[in-house]
Amino acid sequence: MQAFLVGSPMLGNPLFIAGVLLLLVGLAFKVSAVPFHMWTPDAYEGAPTSVTAFMSAGAKAAGFAALVRVGLRVLGEVQADWAPVLSAIAVLTMTIGNVTALLQNNVKRMLAYSSIAHAGYVLVALVAGGADGASAALFYLAIYSFMNLGAFGILTLLGRDREERVLISDLRGLGFRHPALGIAMTLFMLSLGGIPPTAGFMGKVYVFGVALRAHLIPLVVIGVLNSVISVFYYLRITVAMYMEEPPGEPVPISPALPATIALIGAVVLTLWWGLQASSLLEHAQRSVLGLL
Repeated sequence: MQAFLVGSPMLGNPLFIAGVLLLLVGLAFKVSAVPFHMWTPDAYEGAPTSVTAFMSAGAKAAGFAALVRVGLRVLGEVQADWAPVLSAIAVLTMTIGNVTALLQNNVKRMLAYSSIAHAGYVLVALVAGGADGASAALFYLAIYSFMNLGAFGILTLLGRDREERVLISDLRGLGFRHPALGIAMTLFMLSLGGIPPTAGFMGKVYVFGVALRAHLIPLVVIGVLNSVISVFYYLRITVAMYMEEPPGEPVPISPALPATIALIGAVVLTLWWGLQASSLLEHAQRSVLGLL
């Protein structure tokens, strides 16, 4: 297909460009990019927390994998046509996702809008284009999947054998009643906010670094400002866990062994990739080279 497009008169064909835009709309809906994001908060809130965790990581990663493959292999020759559209979508996705997340008291809805904002960061890497942009996108997706799965995993443990605890007020005093879960949740929130030395910080460094090399300075400035905004609502959860009085009687938690292992794995990788991210980036680069 890529060979067919090189030098083809279809590159200037309005019908072909319209088809490209429609393809981007379908994939944007899949990854919850604005303005095709409205289904995400309701789906995240209505589904069981374990299912929501899968949707936030597996489904989003699959959608972006398709977008990376199509953008790199099929539409690389017409990037000048779709990059401005994708840039506008990235700005709207980052901004609307983060600003709306500020208003949420339900943790699942907050993480839903957070996932929308993170989709915007990945789109920045795709706008940068080329193998570097694609590898940065894959690198960010791998990091995002583990730290987001960890956050939803903790919510799943807290809601076992009882009504789900998904409000920020439900997490008050968690850091004192269950110190290990409190520390893990704090780590995931810091990583989602892009605070060093977590993996989320390294993900944003690579994404914004690729965008800077592609001279997308306005897009990087907007992305950094959105990252600052996101820190506020992530720290709301940390404040609730450590600086607010816990409500009612403590609820015992008895996590199963597989859940404990998965949570420990997410914590370790979130820290390890924040301190030593080069190996994961190399894997992402090799994956992209396999598509070329």
